[in-house]
Amino acid sequence: MSARRQSASGRDLRGSSVPRVSVVVPTYNYGRFLSGCVASVLTQPGVDVDVLVIDDASTDDTAPVTDQLAASDPRVRVIRHRRNWGHVDSFNEGLFAATGTYVVKLDADDLLPPGALARATDLLEACPDVGFVSGRPLHFAGDPPRRASTRVRSWTVWSGHDWIAARCRRACNTISNPEVVMRTEVMRRAGGQKASVPHTSDFELWLQMAALSDVGRVNGPPQGLYRVHAESMQRTIHAGLIADLEGIRDAFASAFAGAAGGLADAGALHATAQRRLATNALDLACRAYDRGSDLPVDELVAFALDIYPDAVDLPAWRGLSLRRSWPNGVARSPLLARAVTRRAAEEVNRWQWQRTGRR
Repeated sequence: MSARRQSASGRDLRGSSVPRVSVVVPTYNYGRFLSGCVASVLTQPGVDVDVLVIDDASTDDTAPVTDQLAASDPRVRVIRHRRNWGHVDSFNEGLFAATGTYVVKLDADDLLPPGALARATDLLEACPDVGFVSGRPLHFAGDPPRRASTRVRSWTVWSGHDWIAARCRRACNTISNPEVVMRTEVMRRAGGQKASVPHTSDFELWLQMAALSDVGRVNGPPQGLYRVHAESMQRTIHAGLIADLEGIRDAFASAFAGAAGGLADAGALHATAQRRLATNALDLACRAYDRGSDLPVDELVAFALDIYPDAVDLPAWRGLSLRRSWPNGVARSPLLARAVTRRAAEEVNRWQWQRTGRR
């Protein structure tokens, strides 16, 4: 993936205006997380920040919590729904009410690490063609991490086309969500999130924005703190391997029906994503045999054939057919050796992604 690496240099705030960042926090029954979430925004240095909390008809203690937050700091506003709109429509409402030059969608169970907004807006201010900036997410369970590095090692900037092409080659989303800061004007041009792809509405939006602008990344410190817990949407209504694959499929389809469809090689890019998604599904089916796990092999195969009818010609199909032809208990050392090699390559890719966002 072609990219421009450059040294990061902070703004001299004495001679420049402070960037305005609006942070939209959609929430439904996450009152227990809200105080920490909002505090992580209000304490961000080097930016002029405001917070818009969208209470999507919560039935827990969200109302008194948000009332207290708004009463204690004029930078906090609250919109309360009488009925549940869903997370996509709630965020879009906040998007079009945002007043900042830059905007962040921060789920109520996530947090911003100290300095994240200043680091991202440094890049956005220096590179006006960049539509959004990501960075390294730090996933955590339980108590938030108390300390994290704040030293920026470098910036990476891709053309939007190259970023989309890389996503198509891997057919995966490498961004968690809280680490992204978006240029409000570009996000509005992209049309906000799509309710038609609720599982991957974030990814679909970033694809659309990349079709309209360059993409940046802050390398080094964590830019978002992503909370892992049993009640999150990714582990309840959006859980499951097939749901993940279908969500990525739908995000690509929606993006290429929109702004990404205007790219000169849009058809070839979309076909690359479909082929890779089929390969990913078949690789998962192979792993079920290698590890003796209870994965939905038949559903994975059906998905691969549906999205890429020539899946039978893929190397992963041949590997799966060989595994299926062997009786239980037969040694599979050559295949297992390949699996170990593949796992090592994945770890290298993961290390590279953590450092530079390339994957």
